[in-house]
Amino acid sequence: ELEKLQGSEINQAKIVLADEATALLHGPDCLTAIHETTQNMFAQKTSSGAGSTEGLPRTTVSKSDLEGEGVKCIDLFVELGLASTKNEARRLIQGGGGKISNDKIGDVHQVLTIADFDGND
Repeated sequence: ELEKLQGSEINQAKIVLADEATALLHGPDCLTAIHETTQNMFAQKTSSGAGSTEGLPRTTVSKSDLEGEGVKCIDLFVELGLASTKNEARRLIQGGGGKISNDKIGDVHQVLTIADFDGND
């Protein structure tokens, strides 16, 4: 039956699949917040035409955490609660789910240092 879907029907099927997978993984209660975030993200376009990320969760790291050799991005994902395990963090990064400023984290072994922030405190 899925083979018969066309155009916007395919997109709707993707949304249903994503909702079901998310509900199984995180519980159905999180879907309301996710839907609000995505609706706000795509309703607010930036000058480049992309969706705005203003409504997405953010976290901060202190300068002292990044001094010296820095900290592995995978470790930060776990420490900050963005992933529950290093394996989950690895999968998120490999899937393009991690960014530093506007740049995707391209390597699961990437280390975040003070040099990554161009003088921002």
